[in-house]
Parts: sequence; C-alpha cells; structure tokens
Amino acid sequence: MTTAMGGERSVSIVIPNRNGAATLEACLAAACACAARSGPCEVVVVDDGSTDGSVEIARRFPVNLVRLPARAGVSRARNAGARAASGDLLLFVDADCVIQPATVAAAREALGARTDLVVGGTYTPRPADRDFFSLFQSIFIHHFETKREAPDYVAAHAMALDAGLFARSGGFTEGPCLGVSAGVEDVELSHRLRAAGCRLAMSPGMQVRHVFRFSLRRSLGNAFRKARVWTMYSIAHRDLAADSGTASLELKAGVLCSALLALLLAASALLGSAWPLAAALPLLALDLHLNRRLIAAWHEEVGLRFSILATLHYATLYAAAVGAGALAGAASWAWNVRSLGRFQPCSPRSGTSPLSS
Repeated sequence: MTTAMGGERSVSIVIPNRNGAATLEACLAAACACAARSGPCEVVVVDDGSTDGSVEIARRFPVNLVRLPARAGVSRARNAGARAASGDLLLFVDADCVIQPATVAAAREALGARTDLVVGGTYTPRPADRDFFSLFQSIFIHHFETKREAPDYVAAHAMALDAGLFARSGGFTEGPCLGVSAGVEDVELSHRLRAAGCRLAMSPGMQVRHVFRFSLRRSLGNAFRKARVWTMYSIAHRDLAADSGTASLELKAGVLCSALLALLLAASALLGSAWPLAAALPLLALDLHLNRRLIAAWHEEVGLRFSILATLHYATLYAAAVGAGALAGAASWAWNVRSLGRFQPCSPRSGTSPLSS
C-alpha cells in the first residue's frame, strides 16, 4: 500500500467489467480524469472474460488491466481487482457508471484514517440516459440509498473501504450461495462486515451517473429479478421485514397495498358491486402517504407531470413486477431448501485473515 508524503491515503478505483463495451469508454474516461486530479489514485480494471472488444477499449486508458481467462462472475472480478490494487483505500465502481468529479475526494474524506468503516455512495438523481424509466429508477435508487446516514447495506456501485479490511474480510462471496448473486453480493458483504464490528455510513458526495438504457420491459424485468434474489437472501438471513435501502419498508408496504387494491377491484368486478371500492380509497391514500417522500423526490427533480406518471407506474406495473419477483423468490426458497435440502452457507474466498488481525 502507498500513502502520500502528506499523509493523504492513496485510492484504487476498482472496476469489474463483463462485455461492457457500450459504456466502458465513458466510465474509464471519467475514472481516469478523476484519478488524475484526486491525489494518489489509480484505476484498476478487471475484465471478466469479455468477448465484445472491452479489452481494446481498456488498453487505451492509463489503467492497471487485469484479465480473467474465463467468465468468473462479478464477485471474483472485484476480488481480483482488490488483490491487484496498490491503494490504501478501495473504491468499487461498476463499468456502467460514470464516476463524478468529487467522488474520490468524498470517499477519502469520509473514511479518513478509519479502518473499520465502509462508506457508500449512490447514483446521481439524473442518469446518463434521460428516458422515463431510467429517470424513474435513478431517482428511486438515489432517494432510498440516501434516506439514512447509517444504511443497512452499502451498494458496490459506489463502495469505499480500507484495503486491509477488505482483504481480511475475505472480500465478496464467490461461487453459488443461496440468495447471493449479482445484485446482493454487496449486501452480504456489508452485513458480514457489520456483524464483525464495522460501521456502515453514507456519503452523499460519492456519486456515480448510471447508464440504465431502460425500456418498460427492462424496467419490469430488473424489478422482478432484483425482488427475486432479495427475497431469497432475506428469507435465508431472516430479515424479510428490514428497511434495507431500495428494498425499503415503503416499497414493501406499497407492493402489499397495490396487491390488496387489485384484489378489491377484482372482487368488485366479480360481485358486480361497488362495496369493495369503499375500502380501496383509504388503501390508496395509505399507499400514497407511505411513499410521499419518494413522490416528492420525483416532483422536485423533474416536475409534476413526471411525478404523476412515475407514481402510477410505481403503484401498478412496477409493484406487480416486484410482487411477482418476491413470490418467485419465496417459491424458489421453498423448493430448493425445504423440499430438496439445497443450501450452501455463504463463505468468502479462502486464504484470508480474520478481521481482528
């Protein structure tokens, strides 16, 4: 590890990549520019067996390029990048994110000399692409990830921590593990570090601009997949009711309200009676009240028309996709664990020291 003579801790920006040619150039241009003006800082790119020309793009930039011979998964790529890094601090960023100019300085300031702290950043409210569904998602994630100063987890799209702490923790879990896949491997690491005595904190100045390229189909597909793995992980770790970042209590309550509303509307249609609708209005009011801060975030960032459309999408199609994903996750848990007895405890890569070292 290298520390500047003035005591400024060096930073390694670690970027895993798998066939990210469409976004990698913008990602590396921003990361290298940020590194050049942020004191002692390097950029480490780990290519996870790409076949799309990503390696050629990475070679055009002053980065430490690590190539994995075959696809090994994002966790193994991040761990390989951490081992190749020379910085005192690690800053994980994804290849479909454009790091903002103040992010490295914010990470360094937030961590200070601490070796028992994990600091998280978030997406900018405005994404790189300005279509409706990408804007909906970016504001949604920014809102819930910055809701609490002490978060339940830190997302790996902007995660900073001491390099020695990361090495001693064993890093991200590699290989199959119930509920831990792309999307929740950072949650598992966060929970493991917190259980070992580390503190989690959010730094709003640590921001990356995400490239979503979301259509309606991709928005709903993303909601379904994330809800599925989140539900499996939450059942496995017995924290299904936790207020956990984007898997917030507001979202969970909103999905439940939307499901009950759908049942009431169906009952009204089947019975040919309007009496079930009497309960629908208070339920709708409750849903809007619980999610009022998210709705306000959409309104403040974009405007009234967008917030109305976003709220309708959130309470209908998006809620349905999240609910379906949750049911699929619960069914997968019941089938794989209860019926077939399949369960592999989460464990980090071998050959690491305990946190107390």
